[in-house]
Amino acid sequence: MKRIFLIFYSLLLSITVLAAGKNLKIEFDHRDYDFGTIKEAKGPVSHTFEFKNVSDEPVSIIRATASCGCTRPEYSEEPIKAGKKSKIKVTYNPAGRPGEFDRKVTLRIQFASGKQKRIILSIKGVVIPDSDNNDSNND
Repeated sequence: MKRIFLIFYSLLLSITVLAAGKNLKIEFDHRDYDFGTIKEAKGPVSHTFEFKNVSDEPVSIIRATASCGCTRPEYSEEPIKAGKKSKIKVTYNPAGRPGEFDRKVTLRIQFASGKQKRIILSIKGVVIPDSDNNDSNND
């Protein structure tokens, strides 16, 4: 009985070591973007984050959650094959939000093996208020 247990344990340990040795990651050119100064009156601004699947298996973005309703991520739900590139477009709407902003987009990615990872992207900048709104407040 001990021998069976030892064989089973060795087999399980071997499988765990092999699975842990897989290359499971994606690489972004950058994870932070600074819009600098933007004008509220010009409307929404967008930035596209590009990444490459450098893992040994396909990966999918299964969820992208913004820290605020003013921020909207857009991405393909198609799996990204090993060695291929993809992108995520993040749009920020400055309407009614003068001043500095720093927003996060949390990505939940899943590899074909079932392993999941979380990646955080960040956008920031400063919104210059619409001058028409300021003039009407001075009347």
